[in-house]
Amino acid sequence: MLKTNKLQVPNHIAFVLDGNRRWAQKHRLNLFGHRQGGKRFEEVMNWCLELGVPHISAYVLSTENLERPKDELQEIFSIMSDFLKKFEKKQSVFEKYEVKVRFVGNLNKLPPELVKLMGKIMQKTAKYQQKALNILVAYGSKFELTEVMKKIAEKAIKAGKIEITQKDIEQNLLVPIPVDLVIRTGGMSRLSNFLLWQAAYAEIYFTKTLWPDFSKKELIKAIEWYNSARKNFGK
Repeated sequence: MLKTNKLQVPNHIAFVLDGNRRWAQKHRLNLFGHRQGGKRFEEVMNWCLELGVPHISAYVLSTENLERPKDELQEIFSIMSDFLKKFEKKQSVFEKYEVKVRFVGNLNKLPPELVKLMGKIMQKTAKYQQKALNILVAYGSKFELTEVMKKIAEKAIKAGKIEITQKDIEQNLLVPIPVDLVIRTGGMSRLSNFLLWQAAYAEIYFTKTLWPDFSKKELIKAIEWYNSARKNFGK
């Protein structure tokens, strides 16, 4: 844990960005909730880096979300494209804080041009090793663990020895760092297929605040709550 102004900052905070559609309905703004949510994501990422959080994960689009209406998905992909183009062209917060950006999920399900942009950002930030931002897109924990088991099975067949350990699984995870704190906005009290292995011992902070309204004050409140929670890992 790092200390920032007496605040003990978790090593890895993971966000479930829930409530964009309800925010749009509340304000009668159609799909604009996703665009507002994208702006808030950028702000929250900056707040975390300012506080000294070294690892950040954000659940941007789940495997289940891919079944949403076509116009909504196109809007989400457009927002993501605008976000990536902005950071591709200028010195960004990634360079300022030396953050490695990783896009995690079944990227084959995404538009090729979007995946190309993701590749450029990942290549541009690959040199950074101390801090990481994992953007989970077309992701589901069941998908991740299925892929992990496939890799382990292939290695086991080649070795002629079937043996699976916890270490084998952890070495093949798409997100390798355990989560300390999960923050879910939007009022739902569930993980929704999000980093199930990595969040095994995480503290989970649920808030009714819709994602576009999530503030720096509430982020700090969540971290303070995390500090007050007792963590004994079942011992």
